[in-house]
Amino acid sequence: MSRTSIPVDSATKERLDELKRETETWDEFLNRISADEDPIKFGAWSDEDAETAMKRLREGRERDQT
Repeated sequence: MSRTSIPVDSATKERLDELKRETETWDEFLNRISADEDPIKFGAWSDEDAETAMKRLREGRERDQT
């Protein structure tokens, strides 16, 4: 697989760093944000659904830490 470099200014790099997940490579990150799939839009879930999802996410993270 060939590799390439993409020059960006430091402000752009800082914004990208904030969006990139700790566990993903830069290639995985760029593929994720450039995917053809529509991202979940803000407000797509009810408050109750969003809270349930966050609760399950927290519980899963707690299990992973033990």
